[in-house]
Formats: sequence, C-alpha cells, structure tokens
Amino acid sequence: MVDYLECKMVDAKLDAQHESQLHRYFHTTDARISVLTDGIIYKFYTDLDEPNKMDNKPFLEFSIQQIDEVIVNELKKFTKAAFNIDELLSSASELKYTKAIKHIISEQLINPSDEFLKFVLNNIYTGRVTAQVKEQFIPVITKAFQQLINDKLNDRLKSALSIAEPSTATPVEPIQPVQHADENKILTTQEELEGFYIVKSILKDVVDLNRVIYRDTLSYFGILLDDNNRKPIARLYFNGGKKYLSVFGTDKKEEKILVSVVDDIFEHKEKIIASAKNYIVQIG
Repeated sequence: MVDYLECKMVDAKLDAQHESQLHRYFHTTDARISVLTDGIIYKFYTDLDEPNKMDNKPFLEFSIQQIDEVIVNELKKFTKAAFNIDELLSSASELKYTKAIKHIISEQLINPSDEFLKFVLNNIYTGRVTAQVKEQFIPVITKAFQQLINDKLNDRLKSALSIAEPSTATPVEPIQPVQHADENKILTTQEELEGFYIVKSILKDVVDLNRVIYRDTLSYFGILLDDNNRKPIARLYFNGGKKYLSVFGTDKKEEKILVSVVDDIFEHKEKIIASAKNYIVQIG
C-alpha cells in the first residue's frame, strides 16, 4: 500500500523537479510512503531522516526491465495481506543503509581509499606502510576483490547446477531449449567487468549507480543508463586485437578511443561523464 504514486511518461527524467512535487504532498499530509515512476523506473520514498518530511533519496529503486528476487521480496511487503507500516519502515531503514554500504564497497573495489589501504595493509604487511607500498598494493587489493567476487559466483553456479541435476532413478528425456547460436557465443570477460566497474566509479557523483547497467553483445560490451538501449553511456570493444572505449557526444555520435589497458578508461573520465549527462537534466 502506497500513500502517493506519481506517474510520469515513459523515459521521463525522474529528476529533482519531480521529487520536489512529492516533497510538497508528503509534507502537508500524514503520508509515510510515496512512489515516483515513469512506468519502468520506480523510486520508493519515506521519512526516515525527519518525521513528516520526505527523504531526499529513495530507500528502494529498481527497473522492471531488470528485477531480481530481492526486489520481488521487498515488493511483497506492500501487498494488502502483508502490509505492516512499522515492519515496512524498519525494512526501509535497513535497505537505505544496505544500499549505502554496497555503494562504499563498490567504490573500494575500483579505487581503494587511503583509509581502506591502511586497514588492509596493517593486517597483512609487516613492514612500514609508506606511500610507495600503498601504491604497489592497489592493483593487488583490486584483483583480490575481483577474485573473491568470482569465487562467490562460481560457488553459487556450482550449487545451482548440483541442485538442477536430474535424478538417475527416473531418467527423463531432456527438453532442448530453443536458443539462438549468437547468444551462446557471448562471453563476458573479466576485463569487460573491470571496465564496467571503472565507469560506475567515475559516475558515482553524477547518477545513482543502480541506474548504470551493462549488456554484453557479440560486437561490444554496452554500458547503459536505465537498461535502455537509447541511453548508451559507453561501449567496450575488448574482443579484438586492440581495445577501444567508445563514448557519445551531445549529438549521440559514437567516438571510439584506443586504450592500452583497462585502467586507461580513467583517463577519459570527463568524456564518460559528459556521455551520461546526455540523459540527465541539470537542475540549478
């Protein structure tokens, strides 16, 4: 159950102007939950920071084009049968801080802060932690993060495959799914994922990182805003002999840039930000 649901046109920019309208409704009533949507992106707000004043940031945000089990379970709490405002607000608070923690960890994954480097090195390094030592360990820590994520994904995949194995007692002729040959050839590489996280880290102060999504294709690795093909932020061409990063100007024309290694993406921060801002209305 929701007190206010404000709907905009599909692909409308759900910016501060629209949020301010909800702020006014929220402040003049006893509303506790409000939603802003364009029919694809949904933003859920409440008043965790200050009673009867809508928070500036949503506690829950998702796209119906990319929804997972976690989101589904949260949405079930809004059904009439399950609705409990106290439990819902408690859940909203947990979601708010979980989102913030995930954002911090994601940042450390790409660009470890000086404080985080000190924390790690003080636990593993016996020598004096100098600026040079910290610099040497940055790629090591980043690689360890990536390997940890890959290990967790592999464990979950193995577990899923183990559960899905058919019983040998009652063999059944498997139904062959209809698949396109091209889809079977798509392989998302470690370098492409690293490039994706670098782009996300560059955009951390520009847009909500939950809106930055990737889609891998045979031709390129696409990075999109709102999982929308009409909102390309960047593309990675890493499958050939040379690596290219492409960005998009105000005319939406693609510009390909040669990069030697994945970390070279950082050198094109301004162009990536400009590419993303093609779809973001600037306020003020």
